[in-house]
Formats: sequence, structure tokens, C-alpha cells
Amino acid sequence: MKNILSHFRIGILFFILTSISFAENDSPNPPRDGLRVMVWNVLRGGNDVNQGAEKALAVIRSENPDIVLLQESYDIKDDRPHLGAWLAGELGWNQYQGESTHLCVLTPLEIDTEYFHDKWHGVGARLKDAQQREFIAWSIWLDYRAFIGYEIRDNPTMDDTQLRAAETERSNRLKEVEALLAHIKDEGHLSVDIPLLVGGDWNCPSHLDWTLDTERVFKHRRNLPLPVSKAMIDHGFEDTYRTVHPNPVQHPGITWSPMYRGPQPGETGTAQSFDRIDRLYIKNPDKGSGWTLRPVSGYVLPHVWEDDVISREERQFPSDHGAVVIDLMWVKKP
Repeated sequence: MKNILSHFRIGILFFILTSISFAENDSPNPPRDGLRVMVWNVLRGGNDVNQGAEKALAVIRSENPDIVLLQESYDIKDDRPHLGAWLAGELGWNQYQGESTHLCVLTPLEIDTEYFHDKWHGVGARLKDAQQREFIAWSIWLDYRAFIGYEIRDNPTMDDTQLRAAETERSNRLKEVEALLAHIKDEGHLSVDIPLLVGGDWNCPSHLDWTLDTERVFKHRRNLPLPVSKAMIDHGFEDTYRTVHPNPVQHPGITWSPMYRGPQPGETGTAQSFDRIDRLYIKNPDKGSGWTLRPVSGYVLPHVWEDDVISREERQFPSDHGAVVIDLMWVKKP
């Protein structure tokens, strides 16, 4: 019976992974009076893929976002600037990376004010559209160590308390998100009268995805109140992808990793743990009669994962992270 259940679960997971492009990833046109946001960690600035920067540019052009929250915006080979600055030059857009090692806000919109939290963990900007509507957006990244999907993969008998310690003790993820939220609060952004966006590579799944139902379907999951995503919800944020796709079995939104099914380079015989680790959160103003942003659709790129035998250097989609694209609609409060 155990073997039958195991094969059934693997079959269900394979069906979900191979059906993603049909179930959730059709690219709608941007809403007429909306905001399209892309969250994307581009692998090492595109340097690990042949013409990676050019391929990243093509992806962004194809989706026509109003803002891209970039991670791993490193200097491009051949004496070019960091990826965000190069993309901005090619697109005729604005960008802010400042003193950050790799975080960037890239947009065709007007950047009114720039914000800096930490060179590894957070940069932000206040932006304004053609109708003079404003919002604040942060690009963030958290500690990659002790990825909880690998922890449960490699230690399947680990109890829940030990497993959750991957977020609180064996990595700095919870500490980093708490520091980020404290900084955003000190900036006055948690009580600002305009929408606040926080998106990036969280390097951990969401408690909204580690549920009793997904535990039954996905091999490396449990029903756990994961602390990083709960911290965002507890501070009044909304997980935009889960708002438009509330069922994590039907719409897993996997962003880690379209580049690797099995072992990464240098590993042997190591299966992947597929999870939604790249996310966009929004907090709308509680008071006032101004504008808010309502999530209306969302999908993950690439629509179809490339054949696993294609080398990293020859990939057309130039990252090990999927890109999250969220469409939001402007709504005027009464």
C-alpha cells in the first residue's frame, strides 16, 4: 500500500508540474488601469547562461511590466554595469540599486524617493505613475542557508520543531525579515497612505503552501506555520499570488527551480524540492480615501520548463528562479 501511495503522489506531482503552463501561467494582457509587477532573481546577473543578460531583457520585454523587483543584479561580464543598470539603459527605464550588492528596483515609472535598508536584504523606492498615483516598492532577499525543503528532504524523520529551526536557528531568515519589517516601520511605510509592495527571493516557502492538502501531494512538505511568511501576514500584508490563486494544490506557483529537476552542478543523486520561494506581498492603506491596488491575476515564468538535459549555459530562460508576474488593479477608496 505504501508503494502504491508513493507512486500516486509522484504521479500527481508530475501532473501538476507538467500542467502548470495550462493551469495558471497563461499571460494575460496588463489591466488597462493597473500595475504589472515582476519579481525575479536572475541567476548571477545572467552570467552563468550564454547571453544571459540579453535573454533576461527579452523576458522582461515580452511581459511588459511596470516595475521589476530584481535580485542578483550583479555586474555583467565584458565590463558592462550591473544587470539592473544595463537593463534600464536598454529599455530607457529608471533604476535604483544604490549601495546594494545585488538588489534593484527597475521601472519605466518616475522614481520619487529612494530607500536603503541593507546591501544584501533590502532596497526600495517611492514611485509615481502617469496619473500621479503613488506607491512604495521594496526588493528583498533573505538568507539561503538551511533551505527547509532540503532539510526535510535530507532528514525526513526530523520533527516539526527541529524542522522549523531551519528558519529561526540554522539560518537568519526570521531575524532578517523582522529587521526588514522594523526598518520599514521606522520609515513610516507600514502606516503610509499609499500601497506598499514588498517582493523578492525569500529563500523559504510560505505557510499558505505548506498545508495538510499539500503535505498529501508534495513529497517534501508538512502542515507547518512557517514563521517568515506568517510575519508578513501578521504585519498586515497580503500574499498577492495566493489571493488570486488560493488553492496551493491546483496552483502551486513553483519558482524553485525550473532549471534543476535533480542534482545541481557539483551534487550527485540529489532530488529537488519544488517550492514557491519568490513572492510579492502588498499592504494597502487602512485609512483615507486614496488609491489602493487589488491583485487580479498572476502567473509564473517560464510557462513551460525546458528539457532537463539542456545545460545551464544553453538555457533560454536565464535563471534557476522562476519569475513571478502579478497584475494589480487600481481601485479608488470611497
